[in-house]
Parts: sequence; C-alpha cells; structure tokens
Amino acid sequence: MTQNENDSIPARYLAELFGTFWLVFGGCGSAVFAAKVLTDDGATPIQMGIGFAGVALAFGLTVLTMVYAVGHISGGHFNPAVSLGAAVAGRIAWKDVPGYWISQVVGGLLAGGAIYLIASGKDGFEATGNMAANGYGDHSPNGYALGSVLLAEIILTAFFVIIILGATHGRAPKGFAGIAIGFALTLIHLISIPISNTSVNPARSTGVAFYNGNGAPGQLWVFWLAPLVGGLIGGLIFPLLWERFPFAKAADES
Repeated sequence: MTQNENDSIPARYLAELFGTFWLVFGGCGSAVFAAKVLTDDGATPIQMGIGFAGVALAFGLTVLTMVYAVGHISGGHFNPAVSLGAAVAGRIAWKDVPGYWISQVVGGLLAGGAIYLIASGKDGFEATGNMAANGYGDHSPNGYALGSVLLAEIILTAFFVIIILGATHGRAPKGFAGIAIGFALTLIHLISIPISNTSVNPARSTGVAFYNGNGAPGQLWVFWLAPLVGGLIGGLIFPLLWERFPFAKAADES
C-alpha cells in the first residue's frame, strides 16, 4: 500500500497501469469469455461456464497476483478509490493521486479494448450489453435500484480499503497482504455481482462501459461517486480507529 520511494514516479505509474490492465482483463474477461456457454444454436444461455463464483474468484486472483508482482513498486492499488483512501490515510502523497488515477483508467481502457477485440473474433458476438459493465435499475443483473447500488458500493469499497490498510500495516503479518486483499475482493464480488455487477473500482467500470454501451456510459457516474465515497470513508476510519485512538497506541506498546 505504501509506495517504494526508491522507485521512480514513472515506474509506479507504469506498475499501476499494468496492474489495472490485468485486473480488468482477468476479471471482466472471465465474465465475457467464461461465465456462461451458449447452446449450439446460440439462442439459449446455459450455465456451463464458471458462473458468478468463478468471476468473483477471477477478480480476486488478478489483485492477488499483481500485488505480489508490482505491489512493491507502486503500492498495488489498481483502483482510484484505493488510491484516494491511501492518500487520506497518509500512505501516499496527495500530489501522486492524479497520476495514479490516470494510469489506472488508461490500464482499464486498454484492457476493455483488448477484451472487445478478442470477443469480436467470435461469430455473432455483440458487444452491446455484453462487456461486463456495471449498472443499476434495468442494467443491474437482478434489477436493483439506484439507492441499493449506491449503498452496496459505498459499504463494500469502504471495507475493501479498510482491509487493504490493515493488511499492509506495519503490525500486520508480513507477506500475506496479497492473499487477504485478493480474498476480500473475491468476497465483495460474491456479495454484489447480482446487485451491480460489482464495481468498487471506477477504473474497472470505465474500462468496459464505453465498449458495452446499453446505458453503461450514462450510469458511469454512480461507479465513480460511490467507490470514491467508500474509499474516503475507509481511508478515514482505519487510521482514526487503529492508529490515533489511545487504545491503538496501547496495543502498540503491548
């Protein structure tokens, strides 16, 4: 979560771009390519693919693998909401946040483009509505309303940031942060794929929204607003409760 001060700023941004590309390509790609299989006539979807649970695991594995691959360079955010939470908690400098966000969004868009190009190689593929975009109302997998999606995304992003800040804290067991973070993202997807198709990450949502169309670009504001609010809350809560309160200091001394 903390940047490696020995690595240059371009190296950190490049690490964030690659990490976010992998997250979107692996997570959204699994939803597009592997979540379900069509019958021979291409008409009736049947669940012979990996399903919701498989997609949830794929998202978790992307973060787990990239945290170990490049997390030591950039902190392994791959998510504007996480970068915001890290800045609020004092883990990264505010001046670096815009560069992180740009790198993450570019990585997401490149991954969305790669998914689109690969998927377009299959006869009959139609990108509209089939690029694993997030949505509410008619564009929610199970028809959840805007208020439900906002609340779910805020809560889940806040907890995700709290988990990341805790797993990467100096008092946490060394070497296990990637596992905790990857499992957390898997759990988040298991909870919320039916609600919003799970964002908790504006770069992930942006990466596929414009290729998906079908209302996704118009609803993208929700998947910036809610995760950023959640990231802000998580970034405030963790240091307030576990670094600044008297009992947190007492735990350090014991």
